[in-house]
Amino acid sequence: MGRLSTHVLDTMNGCPAAGMAVRLERLLADGRVEPLHTLTLNDDGRNPDGPLLAADTMVAGRYRLVFAVAAYFRARGVVLPEPAFLDEVPIEFGLADVNGHYHVPLLVSPWAYSTYRGS
Repeated sequence: MGRLSTHVLDTMNGCPAAGMAVRLERLLADGRVEPLHTLTLNDDGRNPDGPLLAADTMVAGRYRLVFAVAAYFRARGVVLPEPAFLDEVPIEFGLADVNGHYHVPLLVSPWAYSTYRGS
């Protein structure tokens, strides 16, 4: 069964990014952006409601996850310059197989990030 999930790890503090705000958007062929979901990560750095998209809501196409990185680190007491080096981190990706499991993890600090297709 298809599903989309994410997980964010704070590499500065060595912990899940609990409390980080995340947006999921669908990028439509005509250039419009369709907001799908806004969430706050739980204590494990994951969506508290489970998958971002489940089998019944998966549609092939282009998507974007937007992670509120600067707001998260400021809330943890990190002093960042204005503007912050990383404010929001957008990750654009494609879902080709609506029956596949797509996991989009983010490893992040105030100065760097990395992602990959997880399992």
